[in-house]
Amino acid sequence: MQQPDIATGVVWYVVFVYSTVCHEAAHAWTSYKLGDRTAYDGGQVSLDPTPHIRREPIGMVAVPIINYLLNGSMLGWAHAPYDPEWARRYPVRAAWMAMAGPLANLLLFLLASILMIVGVKTGVLTPLGLPPSHLVGSATSSAWDACGEVLSVAWSLNLTLFVLNMLPLPPLDGSNIPLFFLNGRARDSYQEMIKQPAMAMIGILVAFRGFQYVAAPVYAQCAVWLFRWM
Repeated sequence: MQQPDIATGVVWYVVFVYSTVCHEAAHAWTSYKLGDRTAYDGGQVSLDPTPHIRREPIGMVAVPIINYLLNGSMLGWAHAPYDPEWARRYPVRAAWMAMAGPLANLLLFLLASILMIVGVKTGVLTPLGLPPSHLVGSATSSAWDACGEVLSVAWSLNLTLFVLNMLPLPPLDGSNIPLFFLNGRARDSYQEMIKQPAMAMIGILVAFRGFQYVAAPVYAQCAVWLFRWM
């Protein structure tokens, strides 16, 4: 078995933690602004990883580290609490709260894209995220190499988090999209349905098995778009 690269693992873990924290803080901040103080009172309206890790130590620490050591990839989870009664009374607000998380990852993905493009345009990075030949061996080579790796990981991971969470499957955030359009009994019935543990298990299974088929064309198109600007 190939030994995991610890230095690369540290980069992946730091990017994972802050990408996940931004995702959950966006949920928490949006629900607070729309009338639910649950996450705010729990300290989740914060970019400090501490309250998020304290709430989900398994999903934020144990699982991603073990997964990287075994598979070379970073997988985990966190959770910003909310008041179910608030979500039932204000379904559109709840839908906006759900969308805020993946939209935060989309913004981080776009920021990483812009910085990578600027890095290539200014000659400090190549399209592969590495220092160009004229910097190799220089005092700044290692620093730009690290920057390129961080940006590359942030680009990939935040695109993954955005696409995965936008899948319209419970318990993923995308399952709340229909709340923008449903009304009356249909809306209430749908909210009850996506809260069922059985639906969550089915949704996770379908997402696990089918994500690659959705992600592959999205990654390909985003890579083409990125290289076109470089």
